[in-house]
Amino acid sequence: MITVEKLNEFGADTKDGISRCMGMESLYLKLVGMAPDEKNFDLLKESIEENDLDRAFEAAHALKGVMANLSLTPVSEKVSEITELLRGRTETDYGPLLNEILDLREKLKELCAD
Repeated sequence: MITVEKLNEFGADTKDGISRCMGMESLYLKLVGMAPDEKNFDLLKESIEENDLDRAFEAAHALKGVMANLSLTPVSEKVSEITELLRGRTETDYGPLLNEILDLREKLKELCAD
């Protein structure tokens, strides 16, 4: 089960996240529990694999908003990084950064499942 303590260990700014949920810790934890299932993780992966940088940017940008609003700092920072690269349609190997993002998603899933 997800807890504030586990999220703090993960690197989330739970104080900010709970504040964004009007001080309702239970709402915050519920929303964080839904975060690993955010469809834009898969859309980002698919788009990068297909080299569709426009679609990848849209997915990354949307994902960035969700992760930032939940103050899931480790994920938010990496998603922000890939978003900016995609914004400029930078020709690079997105694989390593994408893998970091997907690994963080898996860690978050594990935290939510415990």
